[in-house]
Amino acid sequence: MPRALYSRVSLTFALLASIVSAQKAPFRPADPLNAGAFQHFYDMEYDRSVQEFTLVLERHPDEPNALNHLLMAVLFRELYRIGALNAAEYANDSFLDARHRVADPRVCRQIKSLAQKAQAIEERRLAADSHDVEALYARGVTRAQFATYTALVEHAWFSALRNALGARRDHEKVLELDPQNLNAKLIVGTHNYVVGSLPWGMKVASSMVGLGGNKARGLEYLEQTASGGGEASTDAKIVLVVCLRREHRYDEALNLLRSLEPQYPHNVLFALEEGNLLRAKGEELDAMAVYRRVWEEGRGGKYSGLHHEVAAVALGDLLRTQKDYGAAAAAYDLVTQVAKPDAETAQKAAVGAGEMYDLLRKRDIALRRYEAALAVDAGTPLAETARKRMKSPYTGG
Repeated sequence: MPRALYSRVSLTFALLASIVSAQKAPFRPADPLNAGAFQHFYDMEYDRSVQEFTLVLERHPDEPNALNHLLMAVLFRELYRIGALNAAEYANDSFLDARHRVADPRVCRQIKSLAQKAQAIEERRLAADSHDVEALYARGVTRAQFATYTALVEHAWFSALRNALGARRDHEKVLELDPQNLNAKLIVGTHNYVVGSLPWGMKVASSMVGLGGNKARGLEYLEQTASGGGEASTDAKIVLVVCLRREHRYDEALNLLRSLEPQYPHNVLFALEEGNLLRAKGEELDAMAVYRRVWEEGRGGKYSGLHHEVAAVALGDLLRTQKDYGAAAAAYDLVTQVAKPDAETAQKAAVGAGEMYDLLRKRDIALRRYEAALAVDAGTPLAETARKRMKSPYTGG
């Protein structure tokens, strides 16, 4: 199967990963810590959610849902750390070739161990009763999350596709046994949307390996889950935001996103995505206002522990498209006010500021910015750009 097919099909799980989405089972096992742990997860308070899900698992060691919940929190904490939750990448297929920071080997081992333990329990239950709906559902979740890991961390597309297909089939079986199960429609709906969005030739090839798809049906399933008020409602809304953005249905995406922001006020990615959607819609002044608000609120401590400085780079990028080079340089330079900025963001800001100062004919300042970019990490593509700019001033283009 050509790489273009299996990599694009694994977008299913990139979509589930984008903007901090994760398929989850209802609050099983019944444990009082679960509700708070999910609130902390969606608010990107990952350390706290990991701690709470760990306690739940200690009290319910043979419950696959408890393993899946901890797996989810550990996985997305690491995806955020390595920079793999940038929603803008999933608005097109740029995520396919994106390279992020290297994942922590210890975390990778933990993710694999949790997935293996969960699947062992699920397989044992299904061996005893192949119609065990809860076990089928849980196995589909485990496979989906492991596919997210293999696609976004290891870029192992065959493994991701194999687990994607397994997750879809598990949840299709759940729907056969329980047609009203809205939770199962999330993964099945996302699969249908992704495969249904492929070019005709790829659709034919995907159908040959058992991956049929219908984009309209996929969106319908996602909308049903989002509006159903069930445990997967939040997840479906997040996935729908990404799908609707890809469809250029910006108003609908904004409405969904704005329904989530008050529920999870600490989630900086939700706040940033509002600006990104407004910019994509062509409402650039409103987008700039959002980026400035996120920056100011971040400076005030609203997003403690998260990288609100991304808003400054987004503002700089938007201002440079308007050829307001002085304002763009000032926006990029805001990142220097952050004590411990995200390394990639700091490097982007330094290179961007250097280019703006070159266009403003302030070569001495530009050179200092390029040197700052190299000081962050001399071995990245951005560092190579900085070295190039140090040899020859940026002239645009």
